Amino acid sequence: MKKFYIWALLLITTIAIAQQDLTVSVIDAVTQKPIINISVNLVNKTRNLELSQITNTQGKVTFRNLEALDNYQVGTLATQDYSAETSDLISIRSNQNPNVTLFLRKSNTEELDEIVVSSTSTSKINSRDAEVSSELKAAEIQEIPVEGRDITRVLYRLPNVSQATGFYPEAANVSINGASSGYTSYLIDGLDNNERFLGGQKFAIPSGFVKDVTVLTNNFSAEYGLTGSGIINITPRSGSNETVGEVFFITRPGPSIDGKSSFAQRDLSGNQVKNGFARYQAGAGIGGAFVKDKTFYYFNFEHTTDIKDNLLNVPQLGVSESVRGKNTFDYFSGKVDQIWNTNFSSSLRANIGRVDVERQGGGLDGGSTFNSAGNTQQRNSILLALKNNYKFGNFSGETNVQYSRFRWNYAKAFNANQSQVTILGVNDETLGVIGNPGFVFDSFENTIQLQQKLKYYLENHTFKAGFNFIRGDHQLFGGGNPVGNYRIKLNQNQIDIVKNSGVAGDLNLNDIPQDAKVLNYIVELRPTSFGTNQDIYSAYIEDLWSVTDRLNLTLGLRYDYDNLSKGGSDRGDYNNLAPRFNFNYKLNNSSSLRGGYGISYDKVNYAIYSDALQQNTTSQSYKLQLQELKKLGILPASANIDRITYNGNLAASISGVNYLQGPSATTLQGQRENIFSNERRILNPDGYKNSYAHEFVLGYQLQLTDDRLFYADVVHNRGENLSRLRNLNAAAEYVVDPNNVVIRTQAQADATRPIPITNGSATINGQMVTGIARNVIVSENEGKSRYYAMSLNYQKAKGTDDYSYRLNYTLSSSKNNTDGINFRPSDANNYANEWGPSVNDRTHNINGIYSYYPFKGTSVTVAGLLQSGQPINRIPLGFGTTDLNGDGASFSDAYQGNSDRFPGEARNNDRLPWSTTFDLGLQHQFKITENNKLELRADIFNIFNAENLSGYSNNATQSNQIQGGSRASGLFTQRNASPPRQFQFGVRYLF
Repeated sequence: MKKFYIWALLLITTIAIAQQDLTVSVIDAVTQKPIINISVNLVNKTRNLELSQITNTQGKVTFRNLEALDNYQVGTLATQDYSAETSDLISIRSNQNPNVTLFLRKSNTEELDEIVVSSTSTSKINSRDAEVSSELKAAEIQEIPVEGRDITRVLYRLPNVSQATGFYPEAANVSINGASSGYTSYLIDGLDNNERFLGGQKFAIPSGFVKDVTVLTNNFSAEYGLTGSGIINITPRSGSNETVGEVFFITRPGPSIDGKSSFAQRDLSGNQVKNGFARYQAGAGIGGAFVKDKTFYYFNFEHTTDIKDNLLNVPQLGVSESVRGKNTFDYFSGKVDQIWNTNFSSSLRANIGRVDVERQGGGLDGGSTFNSAGNTQQRNSILLALKNNYKFGNFSGETNVQYSRFRWNYAKAFNANQSQVTILGVNDETLGVIGNPGFVFDSFENTIQLQQKLKYYLENHTFKAGFNFIRGDHQLFGGGNPVGNYRIKLNQNQIDIVKNSGVAGDLNLNDIPQDAKVLNYIVELRPTSFGTNQDIYSAYIEDLWSVTDRLNLTLGLRYDYDNLSKGGSDRGDYNNLAPRFNFNYKLNNSSSLRGGYGISYDKVNYAIYSDALQQNTTSQSYKLQLQELKKLGILPASANIDRITYNGNLAASISGVNYLQGPSATTLQGQRENIFSNERRILNPDGYKNSYAHEFVLGYQLQLTDDRLFYADVVHNRGENLSRLRNLNAAAEYVVDPNNVVIRTQAQADATRPIPITNGSATINGQMVTGIARNVIVSENEGKSRYYAMSLNYQKAKGTDDYSYRLNYTLSSSKNNTDGINFRPSDANNYANEWGPSVNDRTHNINGIYSYYPFKGTSVTVAGLLQSGQPINRIPLGFGTTDLNGDGASFSDAYQGNSDRFPGEARNNDRLPWSTTFDLGLQHQFKITENNKLELRADIFNIFNAENLSGYSNNATQSNQIQGGSRASGLFTQRNASPPRQFQFGVRYLF
């Protein structure tokens, strides 16, 4: 019963992030003074909505709790003193609280019955608060060249947003304020859309369901949180009394007509593709009213199929053939709005995504992975949201609930419950991999979100308060292959038998001679799922105080608690109070000055907790090692060994077994105690501190004309408590003299560890033990970052002209000493040497979008993106190894600092050349009937076929940002390049 009351209380008091208010200021056009006691009307003809209010002593009215729709219009009727005025159409996005200014002119007697529609009477600058945000509306998105209707690919055209370097192929491709893309927060209609394991979207919403997209980069309201980076909020489409819709088909023919490149490109999931690539997309959307003025709907479905070819090439087995693969992306979205009465409305939204990315064997330029070892990556999502808006008296509120489910099966095997077999030839060359991918990563996340938000309105104050609760139930089935992986060697006779069998690319386990020599057999000892609940509680209160008709102050306070912050401690991080303050001062009716300061806390990334479970062990030897680290003062004396350890994944390795006759995991459980590991992890005994950012903003806005807007913002973010890794049994620091390079061996490095390692064992309390780890890793929150930026923005709407454009220039600097949750220093735990430019640092970022409308129905859009080069991390070259200090931490994902750097070089101290890309979109709509059109479209990406070496989304392990040799050497190995000239064609029927 106690739990019932707790949940009932949460449901009643949960917060929402999607209430919209519209503030209208009425100004005398001559005196520039506010006009009081005049009636202001708000209409939306698509919903048959009409509202009216009287201006207060500051000449303002606020229309409360509006839906996020297009086609609002405000105006005044003619009076004895003033002519009637009506604004142009106003679009309100999710959780936006816009302001509009109407300038009224003194009336003449003959004008009393005349209504004037005047866009010049409306000021568009933000005179309400200091939020730094950028927005793209559906009409703009439809004109900009966008690959595959993927909404994320237009976001980096906005200020303080750049294309991100990720650390795995599917990583989110958008960085805000130079931060890791995994820290960006994604919302749909103000509700959570974050995959919490590594970060990114659960549901990748396509452009057909988008009314507009907003990026909040700085100084946002206290109701926003759970990110120290920025927020991407999608406002979904809604229906109206008019039935509208679209049916479309898009194709990317691929290399047959594209520009030529010797480098692989990426599909929409971030995975590499090359030969035979082609894309086909189709979908439809429809919106309207089930019941006029009452019940509205919008439904959208989009499907994508990618075709791609790999080459399977093993001459020793007489195999050389093309292996065709296929990716499929299915996205369904639906939204139903119900207007119960003028004071109460509800909406029900569903988003369902099914993504299959096939790894069909072979390789881009030839490989030895056979079809049987192929697999499919699945990213499946469901979001179901119910929102309720209401108002009474001086109050308005919103009560919401959302259920979401996300499954990320990274390698769904074509042949599940089979062993993997790696086949070596007579010279130990790899002849093939068959049977199974060889590992398991199948993650489930079930999440419930409850929200409540309340507003209380006084004449010059708007108070907001709310509470948010998110519970995510995480389960991971991970680790090695529970059926075992074999490494075998064939003699020439056995090779000939396989070659002559005729199985070719269909080679599987039973096609291998049963007397094959087994070199090694590895099997997962804990083939089971594990996880925990992540509970996040948030609360805030805020006051928007209209001090005068020119000055607004916003005072807010937010609090967040994430139960994962407990880690291996008995208490969590409870002190996450985040004050927010900003001001907006209207210099005159066409310009304003804005600024503010706030703190934003981030959630705990679940991968930190999950990795500490998965890569952990409860063996007595490992606990003995941890006890010794306590004795040495490296672990705190208060550390509870049982609380920081966990029975995680661990593989047993044995030799001398017969082919496919290896013992099961059950019979090998006794090996857990004595297995030596290169690396194990623990939960942090002090818990995890939530990372946060101090955010400072100062900006200026100027409405030059009715269709021209200029604004400039200077921002500074100071990131604190950022996640990184610490090695509790690290080898001693080893400084390499650039003028006399002496390589330290692993044995020499192992001897300098707090607990020395000798031949896979250690002596502790006079006892030699092997069930320990060379490296004992813990996640800590001691990292820092500093971001400085100035953005200049100039926008011209179409208005009465036949063209429009937007230009922005961002000058920025992003530095840190950690670039993600798995970042570690290149030498021991020396983070002092890691301070440098971030992986996503840009100095100059120039964006321009120009649209020309030569005649009705036709648009020509050119989108240019110019970026200065990304940082280069210089690693050792020419020494026979990249592990100069012998600590064994020279991993392939060298950009995270896991590799030694070239002697004498600082982290990220070199730069790639500039990236310059121009895209072209051509579109024409043929009018069939009054309400039906046929649209033909062609997009050309990178029209000048520039070979850019930086400035595009890529995976760090395949990036040009990792280079061998010193900066002075100028050595450069080209691993990748941006896509060459590419073509995309589409046809769309609009009704």
